[in-house]
Amino acid sequence: MNPVIELLQSHRSIRKFTDKPIAPELFDELVRAGQGAATSSFLQGATVIRVTDPAKRGRIAELAGNQRYVAGAAEFVVFCADLKRAGNSCRDHGKPFEGGYTEHFIIATVDAALMAQSMVCAAESAGLGICYIGGIRNNPGPVSELLELPQGVYPVFGLCLGYPAQNPEVKPRLPLPVILKQERYNEEGDREAIAAYDGKVREYYATRTGGGHGISWSQQVSTLLAEKARPHMREFLAGQGFTFK
Repeated sequence: MNPVIELLQSHRSIRKFTDKPIAPELFDELVRAGQGAATSSFLQGATVIRVTDPAKRGRIAELAGNQRYVAGAAEFVVFCADLKRAGNSCRDHGKPFEGGYTEHFIIATVDAALMAQSMVCAAESAGLGICYIGGIRNNPGPVSELLELPQGVYPVFGLCLGYPAQNPEVKPRLPLPVILKQERYNEEGDREAIAAYDGKVREYYATRTGGGHGISWSQQVSTLLAEKARPHMREFLAGQGFTFK
């Protein structure tokens, strides 16, 4: 196995960081590595906001569900899907801006995710740990006000970066045959494979450092999808100009 594949298969979320800062030159290189990700139609529809102010960090930590590592990580950034920059270009060239289409929303959101993951891979290759913070979508309005996000921009997720102060195990993923299909979508053998996988996940949660809730993957996702998931997002996105035409 080559080092890149090994690195990608060894990803863990890190929630405890040392006090060691990330060198400014390295941080800039990580962002440039993120920029190297694929971008649909060359839109480059992502903007990264670096948050260093302790008061802002603390407030975002609260808004994201009191996730203290937002305040304690060496670096914290917010990845935003950004159509405003492209909209400015439309106006500069005397063209109408039709940024409210669902496809444009998807393109910008995917751009943000691809850029973030490339930055994450670069960070982990340099010995850093990371933790995505989807919890900023718990309160996207206050987060947007704090970051002064204009229409056409919304915060997709945050990202903590720093040198790890913990060494958690790699969380087991679904078996390959469950997620890799040949020629067509089919579920042959999936139930049995997932049942076996559930046992591995229970064991992971039961034995990991500090213990855990010990539930299976299927129990966890069934709970997730049985509840309303941030129903405020649709109204918030509409207010930011994402009208899903």
